[in-house]
Amino acid sequence: MKSGGVVVLWLGLVSVGCAAPPMSCETLLTPINISNEQMLGRWLYIGGSSDLPGSRSLGHLLNSIWLDISATSVSNVLAIFQTQRIYGECSGIKYNVTMENSTMLIERPFYLKEVYLQTDCSDCLVVYEEVKSSQDSFRSLLLFSRHQSVSPADVEMLKMQAKCLQMPSPLMMDTSYEVCPDNIASTDGIAAFNSLLEAKMGQRVATLLDKLFDLFIN
Repeated sequence: MKSGGVVVLWLGLVSVGCAAPPMSCETLLTPINISNEQMLGRWLYIGGSSDLPGSRSLGHLLNSIWLDISATSVSNVLAIFQTQRIYGECSGIKYNVTMENSTMLIERPFYLKEVYLQTDCSDCLVVYEEVKSSQDSFRSLLLFSRHQSVSPADVEMLKMQAKCLQMPSPLMMDTSYEVCPDNIASTDGIAAFNSLLEAKMGQRVATLLDKLFDLFIN
């Protein structure tokens, strides 16, 4: 993980009126411990930053994402069902992941590793994700919550973490979004994602679209 210089995040005033001590990048980016049981259930996507080709342009087009994480018959394997709404159209994907020692892994056909970072939100999950495919590597910083919105302080903390990682400022979802229903058809998410990673020409086009969206929309 790359980290920038030390940034200061003021977390408010203590009861005696003194400022809370600043948090360093080292603290903000230190992975936390989380059990498999804590991962289970519904998580709504709040916002994030990524250098995956197409992620910035897609972030402007997405209306909502949620994940439903459930246990399987194998103790260290979790099943994920994900829906996304783009321009009012919902789609679903499903995939399994390995979850051990507070780390989520996919090892084939590409490598994905997720760890979970500090947050002051008790119902939130801050995900730092690394993806490697062939000679390519990508990073994402994602915020999920049990609820449809989070506090401005939680968003600010995510932005500080993005700065520490030297990543673009996160794109946040509109809190009035409509979520997709549970009963939609799903496809193999790992196969679909791997196809995107292997499409080099598509990556170049997606990267150009990201730059255009950021130029004309932000």
